[in-house]
Amino acid sequence: MKTMEYKGYTGVFDLIPGDRAFHGHVIGIRDVIHFSGASIEELQQALADSVEDYLDLCIQTGRVPEKPDSGQLL
Repeated sequence: MKTMEYKGYTGVFDLIPGDRAFHGHVIGIRDVIHFSGASIEELQQALADSVEDYLDLCIQTGRVPEKPDSGQLL
């Protein structure tokens, strides 16, 4: 799996040959953020759009957005 980041959120993705598209999701949070695109450029935009949608939804519902895990233990 490959990774990309947007605003501190890390997305992992893979090519799904049968779909002729890349599919991915954000890791390090319990909420589900999915994104997909037919090219790397579309995938990067889809990750950005999905994270922005998630942040907007949190604002609209009065929830605090989850922050991605840093991977470090305290």
